[in-house]
Amino acid sequence: MNARLEHFAQIVSREQFDLAEASLMLAQDIYPDLEVPNYLERLDGIAAAIKKRIAGDAFAEQKVRALNYYLFNELRFSGNVEDYYDPRNSYLNEVLERRTGIPITLSILYLEVGKRLGLNLKGVSFPGHFLVKLSVKRGQLVLDPFIGGEAQSESDLRERLAQVLPSGKAKQATLDPYLEPATPRQIIARLLRNLKSIYTQTGKLEQTLAVMHRMLLVLPESAEELRDRGLVYQQLECFRPALSDLQNYLRRRPEAPDAAEIHGRIVELKQASARLN
Repeated sequence: MNARLEHFAQIVSREQFDLAEASLMLAQDIYPDLEVPNYLERLDGIAAAIKKRIAGDAFAEQKVRALNYYLFNELRFSGNVEDYYDPRNSYLNEVLERRTGIPITLSILYLEVGKRLGLNLKGVSFPGHFLVKLSVKRGQLVLDPFIGGEAQSESDLRERLAQVLPSGKAKQATLDPYLEPATPRQIIARLLRNLKSIYTQTGKLEQTLAVMHRMLLVLPESAEELRDRGLVYQQLECFRPALSDLQNYLRRRPEAPDAAEIHGRIVELKQASARLN
């Protein structure tokens, strides 16, 4: 494991870790010259500019209004609706440079600037669309950084739910389980899943593999991620690491629904490895 991956492994092994730092570190696979502290300073600078505009005793809703106005009206951060699946939308450095992103990266930006303003914001892994929430005296605000930090009503949330659940279920569903705060680990895993999906669909196997190395550092217990990495190794004709990952997958999941198929691949990989000797 190289030094950067080791550093990433150390950070994500903690229960709580710096979300911005971890997001920027995973971008180093594609941007090897990326200097993480420079982008963290940029987040500090955005927060400092907003702090100058708000009273020291400003309450949470006032801070949210100032945050929304500065990020989305002045700096013109916006959701990338034209090219949603551009991988750059999933890298925080690119979001800061281009001022556009997808719900999860704009939410990471929002959470990190909000944290620097003293706002106790939480990320929400809402089905199909990442959101942010804030506890206030009257209950909670649910905000969508993809559309300028707009507050989401209950009917807005049910409408979103209806896009991923059968509409009858969405109407009856209790929203609370869908609004549970996401941990930093869950947020980074969701970000990596986005990248894995984009790179898999575009056939970029080296980039997919780099994402999977990080995914297994974030979710070391995931047998399915181990299997998926083994299958990518096989496509790249890296037979021995493929064999190791797939054998470990079956050790962890001997009764897996795809066990017979994976057994077949293991036989092929053993033959391919033997030919290399």
